[in-house]
Amino acid sequence: MKFIADFHLHSKYSRATSPKMDLESMAQWAKIKGIKVLTTGDFTHPEWFKELKEKLISAETGLFKLKTDNGTRFILTTEISCIYSKAGKVRKIHIVVFAPSLEIVEKINTELGKIGNLKADGRPILGLDAKELAKIVLNISENCLVVPAHLWTPWFGLLGSKSGFDSIEECFEEYSKYIYAVETGLSSDPSMNWRLSGLDKVTLISNSDAHSLAKMGREVNVFNTELSYSAIINAIKLKDTQKFLYTIEFFPQEGKYHYDGHRSCDICLNPQESKKYNNICPRCGRPLTVGVLNRVAQLADRPEGFKPKGVIPFKSLIPLTEIIAECLGKGVGTKTVGKEYNNLIKNLGNEFEILLDASNDELKSAALPEIAEAIIRVRQGKVNIEPGYDGVFGKVRIFSKAEKKNFATQNTLF
Repeated sequence: MKFIADFHLHSKYSRATSPKMDLESMAQWAKIKGIKVLTTGDFTHPEWFKELKEKLISAETGLFKLKTDNGTRFILTTEISCIYSKAGKVRKIHIVVFAPSLEIVEKINTELGKIGNLKADGRPILGLDAKELAKIVLNISENCLVVPAHLWTPWFGLLGSKSGFDSIEECFEEYSKYIYAVETGLSSDPSMNWRLSGLDKVTLISNSDAHSLAKMGREVNVFNTELSYSAIINAIKLKDTQKFLYTIEFFPQEGKYHYDGHRSCDICLNPQESKKYNNICPRCGRPLTVGVLNRVAQLADRPEGFKPKGVIPFKSLIPLTEIIAECLGKGVGTKTVGKEYNNLIKNLGNEFEILLDASNDELKSAALPEIAEAIIRVRQGKVNIEPGYDGVFGKVRIFSKAEKKNFATQNTLF
């Protein structure tokens, strides 16, 4: 069975997360997006875990569904923030943990509850070495999966420039052999990760890390396997290209940490420019936030464009609401964009069917000419993006100003 999965997002109990992130709404939006398997997220939070036990029932082995089933399947994962000192440096590493059952989750929560306050946030902050977290989780069940989240994010990624390590082995030591996958994050794509031979042994997965319903599915994984926890985990562990078909990625330039920079000074620099300034902000004299592109180049032992054998392929897309917003010159959250989004979903199917599968003729018959053309261009990778930096998302440009003016004239005439 071919299906799309998103393994990392946050519930209404996480900080800076929409109060609408409840199970029913998440299931509904998964349907709109075209996501079959969606993480519950935040299973360590006591109130959220209580809701999971009350509202979910077993579906296929290791997967769950709402009692009012709409076809969406849930898988149990959570993100944990490990903040600790190691080798003379403060480390801040985010980890995604997969679990095969509510019983296993209960045991994990009991152990982690002895270490820190699980009630404070859906993504708990624990003074716990990432290696020790892996040890605790895998001792409870070898069927759990421990995945470093958004691998390259400066402050909270395992290979991040601010508080990370230079390798998986440096972080997890003897438990490195149990790290089967890492999450690329929005600011990197698989091709950037392929430059590090040290990552050849792990599978690259991609997830939304969504804090609101509309952001679900901005990065996902596409499988063709039996619908079950074990089938999904085995496809990841074995890097099985017959069963794990591809990931769908942001264009990495759109991510918040692709380039180097200093947000408060409105400074955005590529790695060559940063080197010229010795990674110091030319305006205020403080250190720049070294972004993902630069950090990858620092650790890479292969040239750009290198592709190892046996890797999972990927496709780069831009979320549909962003495409519509760019075409209409409106904000992503405006009613105008929402109305056009709903119109396309009604006429063409879910979001991924529109972005990936709808024919050019279908797009042109259901969408405004500029939106149809924009989706076609995105599929072809014909986009211009002003890179993100220091927490600022990149800005997507699909059309030139002249093209936009031309479309506007056509619409007026029509």
